[in-house]
Amino acid sequence: MHALRAGKRWAKSSSVTNRGEHMKNKTILITGSTDGIGLVAATKLVSMGHTVLIHGRNAEKLAKTEQLLLNANPSVSVEIYRADLSSLNEVESLAEAVTKDHQSLDVLINNAGVFSTPNPRTSDDLDVRFVVNTISPFLLTHRLLPMMNDSGRVINLSSAAQAPVNIPALKGQENLSESAAYAQSKLAITAWSFDLAEQLRANGTSVIAVNPGSLLGTKMVKEAYGRNGADINIGADILIKAALSEEFESASGQYFDNDSGRFATPHQDALSVSVRSEIVDTIQAICSNLSHRVDSPASTTGE
Repeated sequence: MHALRAGKRWAKSSSVTNRGEHMKNKTILITGSTDGIGLVAATKLVSMGHTVLIHGRNAEKLAKTEQLLLNANPSVSVEIYRADLSSLNEVESLAEAVTKDHQSLDVLINNAGVFSTPNPRTSDDLDVRFVVNTISPFLLTHRLLPMMNDSGRVINLSSAAQAPVNIPALKGQENLSESAAYAQSKLAITAWSFDLAEQLRANGTSVIAVNPGSLLGTKMVKEAYGRNGADINIGADILIKAALSEEFESASGQYFDNDSGRFATPHQDALSVSVRSEIVDTIQAICSNLSHRVDSPASTTGE
């Protein structure tokens, strides 16, 4: 299965007024947006008049999501893309499809994530938590950076659960428990967010790590902990704020903790240049070994 653009609706207007502010219509890709926080955020963004690119694994859920969003605002553009982010080949296909369909991308929200799964190993014999939560967002971001200009934003889903990364486990050489793999994958995405933000400092494209809130009422939380969780609007609203608000305009290379409602200090390993470098080098090596070379973005990002 490859990434497929399964549907399209074109916008009739290019701007929207929200809370008294006139905002340019943004083109926003949200991974994992057929349920949970991603779906709620997409619905709100569509209602605000933005062009939203929906991603999911299941064609039927994508079609239902497309109709739901068009019902929320029939005048906007909604496009759906199918890809399994546990496969780097499908990540490449997703990036190619988005690049083919659009000249530019304003916001990428790497929202998709996995905690519990019947098969924790991918077809490439890697831990699926590291692939979906860390490596695939890394590859997708680098492939789409040339579409993003100096006002673009990459919003990466971090978590309050962060733990030091076991490099052999990241390479697929050791097995971890669900909770350990998840926490390490979230430290890893926070680490590469900080690293990429530093590389892009002169370019202007922002990379921001966000903990949307702990134990929100998502399918992941229900399956992992057997509880309903808190209102998922808490998570959706902070993603929208991170994507669009002036408050986050100069937040590149920072971590926002929505549990405390402020920019905060992540796990100390995310602040260590040497630890970050080891994590990024490992991710790049994994991508290269699977024929998905990732070069420095310094010379490839959009003007």
